[in-house]
Amino acid sequence: MMMNRRTFSKTLLVGAATALVATHAGLAAATPPKARNVVLVHGLFADGSCWTEVIALLQARGLNCTAVQNPLTTLPDAVAAARRILDRQDGPTVFVGHSFSGMILTEAGVHPNVSSLVYVAARAPDAGEDYAALAKTYPTPPATAGIVFDGDEGRLTEEAFLRDFGGDLPEARARVLYAVQQPFQKVLLNGKTSNAAWRSKPSYYAVSTQDGTINPDLQRFMARRMGAKAIELESSHLSLISHPNEIAELILEAAGQS
Repeated sequence: MMMNRRTFSKTLLVGAATALVATHAGLAAATPPKARNVVLVHGLFADGSCWTEVIALLQARGLNCTAVQNPLTTLPDAVAAARRILDRQDGPTVFVGHSFSGMILTEAGVHPNVSSLVYVAARAPDAGEDYAALAKTYPTPPATAGIVFDGDEGRLTEEAFLRDFGGDLPEARARVLYAVQQPFQKVLLNGKTSNAAWRSKPSYYAVSTQDGTINPDLQRFMARRMGAKAIELESSHLSLISHPNEIAELILEAAGQS
Protein backbone atom coordinates (compact mmCIF):
# COMPACT_ATOMS: atom_id res chain seq x y z
CA MET A 1 0.00 0.00 0.00
CA MET A 2 1.30 3.45 -0.91
CA MET A 3 2.08 5.73 2.04
CA ASN A 4 1.48 9.49 1.72
CA ARG A 5 4.01 12.02 2.98
CA ARG A 6 2.12 12.85 6.21
CA THR A 7 1.71 9.18 7.17
CA PHE A 8 5.35 8.54 6.38
CA SER A 9 6.45 11.47 8.56
CA LYS A 10 4.30 10.26 11.47
CA THR A 11 5.76 6.78 11.11
CA LEU A 12 9.26 8.22 11.29
CA LEU A 13 8.41 10.24 14.43
CA VAL A 14 6.85 7.28 16.21
CA GLY A 15 9.80 5.13 15.27
CA ALA A 16 12.26 7.72 16.55
CA ALA A 17 10.39 8.10 19.85
CA THR A 18 10.25 4.34 20.32
CA ALA A 19 13.94 4.05 19.60
CA LEU A 20 14.72 6.81 22.13
CA VAL A 21 12.74 5.09 24.90
CA ALA A 22 14.34 1.76 24.02
CA THR A 23 17.80 3.34 24.12
CA HIS A 24 17.20 4.81 27.58
CA ALA A 25 15.76 1.53 28.86
CA GLY A 26 18.76 -0.29 27.45
CA LEU A 27 21.15 2.04 29.23
CA ALA A 28 19.34 1.52 32.53
CA ALA A 29 19.31 -2.26 32.13
CA ALA A 30 22.92 -2.54 30.97
CA THR A 31 25.58 -3.57 33.45
CA PRO A 32 27.67 -0.44 34.01
CA PRO A 33 31.46 -0.53 33.71
CA LYS A 34 33.15 -1.55 36.94
CA ALA A 35 34.30 1.58 38.75
CA ARG A 36 36.36 2.17 41.88
CA ASN A 37 35.95 5.96 41.95
CA VAL A 38 32.95 7.89 43.24
CA VAL A 39 32.52 11.67 43.04
CA LEU A 40 29.66 13.08 45.11
CA VAL A 41 28.14 16.56 44.90
CA HIS A 42 25.87 18.29 47.42
CA GLY A 43 22.98 20.61 46.69
CA LEU A 44 21.53 23.73 48.28
CA PHE A 45 21.39 24.24 52.05
CA ALA A 46 24.29 21.79 52.56
CA ASP A 47 28.01 21.17 52.15
CA GLY A 48 30.19 18.17 51.29
CA SER A 49 29.90 16.74 54.80
CA CYS A 50 26.33 15.64 54.10
CA TRP A 51 27.82 12.61 52.31
CA THR A 52 29.78 11.44 55.38
CA GLU A 53 27.70 8.35 56.18
CA VAL A 54 27.54 7.21 52.56
CA ILE A 55 31.25 7.78 52.01
CA ALA A 56 32.17 5.65 55.04
CA LEU A 57 30.11 2.75 53.67
CA LEU A 58 31.66 3.02 50.21
CA GLN A 59 35.20 3.29 51.55
CA ALA A 60 34.60 0.11 53.55
CA ARG A 61 33.95 -1.58 50.19
CA GLY A 62 37.23 -0.31 48.75
CA LEU A 63 35.94 2.61 46.68
CA ASN A 64 37.82 5.87 46.29
CA CYS A 65 35.45 8.73 47.21
CA THR A 66 35.68 12.48 46.75
CA ALA A 67 33.04 15.00 47.83
CA VAL A 68 32.94 18.19 45.77
CA GLN A 69 32.54 21.42 47.70
CA ASN A 70 29.93 23.06 45.49
CA PRO A 71 30.55 26.85 45.52
CA LEU A 72 26.78 27.58 45.17
CA THR A 73 27.53 30.75 43.20
CA THR A 74 26.65 30.12 39.54
CA LEU A 75 25.96 26.94 37.60
CA PRO A 76 29.14 27.37 35.48
CA ASP A 77 31.19 27.77 38.69
CA ALA A 78 29.60 24.65 40.19
CA VAL A 79 30.16 22.62 37.01
CA ALA A 80 33.80 23.76 36.83
CA ALA A 81 34.40 22.69 40.45
CA ALA A 82 33.02 19.23 39.69
CA ARG A 83 34.99 18.89 36.45
CA ARG A 84 38.25 19.61 38.26
CA ILE A 85 37.55 16.64 40.55
CA LEU A 86 36.47 14.42 37.65
CA ASP A 87 39.70 15.29 35.82
CA ARG A 88 41.69 13.85 38.73
CA GLN A 89 40.01 10.43 38.69
CA ASP A 90 42.14 7.58 37.36
CA GLY A 91 39.42 5.58 35.62
CA PRO A 92 35.68 4.90 35.47
CA THR A 93 33.83 7.06 37.99
CA VAL A 94 30.33 7.01 39.40
CA PHE A 95 29.06 10.60 39.52
CA VAL A 96 26.52 11.14 42.31
CA GLY A 97 24.40 14.21 43.03
CA HIS A 98 21.77 15.25 45.54
CA SER A 99 19.03 17.82 45.03
CA PHE A 100 20.19 20.87 43.02
CA SER A 101 23.45 19.14 42.08
CA GLY A 102 21.50 16.98 39.67
CA MET A 103 21.97 20.00 37.40
CA ILE A 104 25.72 19.48 37.72
CA LEU A 105 25.45 15.74 36.97
CA THR A 106 23.36 16.48 33.91
CA GLU A 107 25.84 19.05 32.58
CA ALA A 108 29.24 17.65 33.64
CA GLY A 109 28.31 13.97 33.47
CA VAL A 110 29.37 13.81 29.82
CA HIS A 111 32.96 13.86 31.13
CA PRO A 112 34.85 10.83 29.73
CA ASN A 113 35.71 9.55 33.22
CA VAL A 114 32.04 9.29 34.19
CA SER A 115 30.78 5.73 33.77
CA SER A 116 27.35 6.14 35.39
CA LEU A 117 25.13 8.69 37.12
CA VAL A 118 23.26 8.44 40.43
CA TYR A 119 20.59 11.04 41.17
CA VAL A 120 19.48 11.24 44.82
CA ALA A 121 16.19 13.18 45.05
CA ALA A 122 17.81 15.38 42.44
CA ARG A 123 16.98 17.68 39.57
CA ALA A 124 17.40 16.04 36.16
CA PRO A 125 16.62 18.55 33.41
CA ASP A 126 16.95 17.93 29.72
CA ALA A 127 19.43 19.99 27.71
CA GLY A 128 18.30 23.62 27.65
CA GLU A 129 15.20 22.88 29.71
CA ASP A 130 13.81 25.46 32.14
CA TYR A 131 13.75 23.37 35.32
CA ALA A 132 11.73 25.96 37.25
CA ALA A 133 9.00 25.81 34.58
CA LEU A 134 9.02 22.00 34.72
CA ALA A 135 8.75 22.04 38.53
CA LYS A 136 5.74 24.39 38.35
CA THR A 137 3.75 21.70 36.55
CA TYR A 138 3.64 19.84 39.90
CA PRO A 139 2.35 21.05 43.29
CA THR A 140 4.83 23.36 44.99
CA PRO A 141 6.68 21.58 47.82
CA PRO A 142 6.47 23.25 51.26
CA ALA A 143 10.21 23.98 51.57
CA THR A 144 9.93 26.61 48.83
CA ALA A 145 8.10 28.93 51.21
CA GLY A 146 10.96 28.59 53.69
CA ILE A 147 13.65 30.07 51.44
CA VAL A 148 14.69 33.56 52.58
CA PHE A 149 17.10 35.99 50.95
CA ASP A 150 19.54 38.50 52.39
CA GLY A 151 20.08 40.48 49.22
CA ASP A 152 21.15 37.90 46.64
CA GLU A 153 22.13 35.29 49.24
CA GLY A 154 19.54 32.58 49.91
CA ARG A 155 19.12 30.09 52.72
CA LEU A 156 16.47 27.93 54.36
CA THR A 157 14.86 28.96 57.65
CA GLU A 158 15.43 26.68 60.61
CA GLU A 159 11.74 25.73 60.78
CA ALA A 160 11.65 24.75 57.09
CA PHE A 161 14.98 22.93 57.35
CA LEU A 162 13.81 20.77 60.26
CA ARG A 163 10.30 20.13 58.91
CA ASP A 164 10.59 20.13 55.09
CA PHE A 165 14.24 19.38 54.33
CA GLY A 166 15.28 16.82 56.92
CA GLY A 167 11.96 15.91 58.49
CA ASP A 168 12.81 12.25 59.18
CA LEU A 169 16.11 12.98 60.94
CA PRO A 170 16.51 13.17 64.71
CA GLU A 171 16.01 16.83 65.60
CA ALA A 172 19.48 17.17 67.17
CA ARG A 173 21.09 15.86 63.96
CA ALA A 174 18.98 18.14 61.78
CA ARG A 175 19.93 21.17 63.88
CA VAL A 176 23.63 20.45 63.35
CA LEU A 177 23.07 20.22 59.60
CA TYR A 178 21.12 23.46 59.68
CA ALA A 179 24.04 25.16 61.45
CA VAL A 180 26.48 24.23 58.64
CA GLN A 181 24.19 24.97 55.65
CA GLN A 182 25.92 27.06 53.01
CA PRO A 183 24.05 30.05 51.52
CA PHE A 184 23.58 30.15 47.75
CA GLN A 185 23.54 32.98 45.26
CA LYS A 186 20.19 33.76 43.62
CA VAL A 187 21.76 33.71 40.14
CA LEU A 188 22.55 30.02 40.65
CA LEU A 189 18.85 29.23 40.16
CA ASN A 190 18.84 30.79 36.68
CA GLY A 191 21.34 28.36 35.17
CA LYS A 192 20.34 25.95 32.40
CA THR A 193 22.18 22.87 31.25
CA SER A 194 23.46 22.55 27.70
CA ASN A 195 24.01 18.78 28.05
CA ALA A 196 21.81 15.91 29.20
CA ALA A 197 24.36 13.34 30.33
CA TRP A 198 21.62 10.88 31.28
CA ARG A 199 20.88 10.42 27.59
CA SER A 200 24.24 8.68 27.09
CA LYS A 201 25.24 7.27 30.51
CA PRO A 202 23.65 4.50 32.63
CA SER A 203 21.54 6.33 35.20
CA TYR A 204 20.09 5.52 38.63
CA TYR A 205 17.59 7.47 40.72
CA ALA A 206 16.61 7.36 44.40
CA VAL A 207 13.16 8.86 44.88
CA SER A 208 12.28 10.26 48.32
CA THR A 209 8.57 9.56 48.78
CA GLN A 210 8.15 11.95 51.75
CA ASP A 211 10.13 14.78 50.17
CA GLY A 212 9.10 18.32 51.11
CA THR A 213 11.73 19.97 48.91
CA ILE A 214 11.34 18.35 45.45
CA ASN A 215 7.91 16.95 44.66
CA PRO A 216 8.11 13.11 44.70
CA ASP A 217 5.96 12.84 41.56
CA LEU A 218 8.36 15.18 39.76
CA GLN A 219 11.21 12.92 40.86
CA ARG A 220 9.35 9.90 39.48
CA PHE A 221 8.74 11.71 36.19
CA MET A 222 12.43 12.61 35.78
CA ALA A 223 13.52 9.08 36.66
CA ARG A 224 11.13 7.58 34.09
CA ARG A 225 12.11 10.08 31.42
CA MET A 226 15.78 9.23 31.72
CA GLY A 227 15.08 5.50 31.80
CA ALA A 228 16.84 5.27 35.16
CA LYS A 229 17.02 2.24 37.41
CA ALA A 230 14.93 3.74 40.22
CA ILE A 231 14.34 2.91 43.86
CA GLU A 232 11.88 4.55 46.24
CA LEU A 233 12.70 5.34 49.85
CA GLU A 234 10.23 6.41 52.51
CA SER A 235 12.40 9.40 53.27
CA SER A 236 12.66 13.15 53.57
CA HIS A 237 14.78 15.06 51.07
CA LEU A 238 17.88 13.96 53.00
CA SER A 239 17.77 10.26 52.15
CA LEU A 240 21.57 10.25 51.89
CA ILE A 241 21.59 10.80 55.67
CA SER A 242 18.46 8.98 56.82
CA HIS A 243 18.98 5.99 54.46
CA PRO A 244 22.75 5.81 53.85
CA ASN A 245 22.81 2.03 53.42
CA GLU A 246 20.27 2.07 50.60
CA ILE A 247 21.99 4.99 48.87
CA ALA A 248 25.38 3.29 49.19
CA GLU A 249 23.97 0.08 47.71
CA LEU A 250 22.54 2.00 44.74
CA ILE A 251 25.95 3.60 44.16
CA LEU A 252 27.65 0.20 44.38
CA GLU A 253 25.22 -1.10 41.76
CA ALA A 254 26.08 1.87 39.53
CA ALA A 255 29.76 0.98 40.08
CA GLY A 256 29.17 -2.59 38.91
CA GLN A 257 30.02 -3.87 42.39
CA SER A 258 26.69 -4.84 43.92
